[in-house]
Amino acid sequence: MSSGMSPFVRTLVLLVAAIGFLFDTYELLMFPVIGREAVSQLLGVPPADEAVRLWAGRMLWIAALCGGVFGLLGGWLIDRLGRKTVMAGSILLYSVSPVLAAFSTELWQLILFRCTTFIGVCVEMVAAVTWLAELFTDRRTREMAIGWTLATASLGGILVTEVYNLIVSSAANMPALPVGGTPETQHAAWRYTLLTGLIPGAAILFLLPFVPESRVWAEKKRDGTLRRPRFAELFSPELRRTTLVTTILSACGYAAAFGALQLTPLQIIAAQPDLVAREPEISELAKKVKAAEGTPEEKALQAELAKKRRDAAQATREKGGNIQRWQEIGGLTGRIILAVLLTMLPSRLLLRLFLIPGVVLFPLTYANLVTAPYVVFATAIFFCGLLTVAQFSFLSEFLPKVFPLHLRGTGGSFATNVGGRMFGTMAATVNTELLSPMFSGPNPMKVAMAAAVIGGSVYLIALVVSFWLPKPTMESPAAETPPPSSPFSTADEGMRAPVR
Repeated sequence: MSSGMSPFVRTLVLLVAAIGFLFDTYELLMFPVIGREAVSQLLGVPPADEAVRLWAGRMLWIAALCGGVFGLLGGWLIDRLGRKTVMAGSILLYSVSPVLAAFSTELWQLILFRCTTFIGVCVEMVAAVTWLAELFTDRRTREMAIGWTLATASLGGILVTEVYNLIVSSAANMPALPVGGTPETQHAAWRYTLLTGLIPGAAILFLLPFVPESRVWAEKKRDGTLRRPRFAELFSPELRRTTLVTTILSACGYAAAFGALQLTPLQIIAAQPDLVAREPEISELAKKVKAAEGTPEEKALQAELAKKRRDAAQATREKGGNIQRWQEIGGLTGRIILAVLLTMLPSRLLLRLFLIPGVVLFPLTYANLVTAPYVVFATAIFFCGLLTVAQFSFLSEFLPKVFPLHLRGTGGSFATNVGGRMFGTMAATVNTELLSPMFSGPNPMKVAMAAAVIGGSVYLIALVVSFWLPKPTMESPAAETPPPSSPFSTADEGMRAPVR
């Protein structure tokens, strides 16, 4: 049962949530697909240059850090202004930002609009999950609604990969963009891919007027009984454990994603044997060009070298897009498995089903299988994506059940944005700037070895922390009156925090 909504309205609610979650991931995973090409072009250096490796890691963390800081504020606004209102504003922000980023002519512009995109996504995810949790009051219906709509998030990763691959093959025939520079700059595939970010804003903002605000939140707000959200309350004796455990789990999940998975299409894929085999030929040809300076052969050799580099870059782009596809199909599978098991298994057991294999799989994949035949590596990435993305769905569904009504946006945002986006995403920079230089070999292998260390470590930490995972003390996050013994026993609360 779902709070008096008609079947038509329920359908619209699920459609809005599904589209929102899909394009959350679509926007987030644009950069791992386009980042290598975009940074290389804006810096004016080859894709294999050291600066590209460094800025790829920095941008992943800078954007996520901004998203975490402003997403935390957004979580507070969700509790103050309403779930639906904040969701609409965040969708508008992350729809317009990629379009502006498409016209970047300097790296700082791309970084700025990537940050605003991330801010919109960080706020929207928490707002949408909180909104859904309060619209569907029956436990089974609620868990199915959240679980299955969250499953569409992985379709966003698959969609952005396919869109990029399609654009790569046809960019030269598309209209030139007014960004100046060479034809290669004006017809860059990464720019056209960013322009597609406007789609979700048009789709969801059209539907939002036809769906309701959270009934329980709106009634409390109207009656003047809704308590003000306070960050300090997250660390009260009743909520401290819940806040810390969910924050650490979120940090570990994002560390695995940013310190390993998102760097795979950006950097690590270049360690594949067939791509590495191109480098000696290019290096030898570069030596010939240098030796032929001032001779009649120089121009022809330069043209041949440029073609070899373009071909190598195209092959890397294509394989990067393909490995992203495997990763996202794995993520989709993980979300579906999570949705199926949500109503069948207790929380701790369900989470550990995804944590235990990861302790072994991540080190094995990135330390050993990265140089294996492509199908072997891609299969391993499929399962890495499955395990990691399933945890994101688990936490998204779990968080509204363990924070009281007036703190659901604030508490969920704190765990996701402070734990995940502000600390977990630091793993990207830790990999590319701290850990990877400690290993020997070419850049892609250095990043892969660092990913093995990061992935195995954070999965182990999450497994240990899962033993302190709190149990929700009430079945429905939309229940309105806590037991009299609750520290939140006033009439304005929707759920008592778990105390064990």
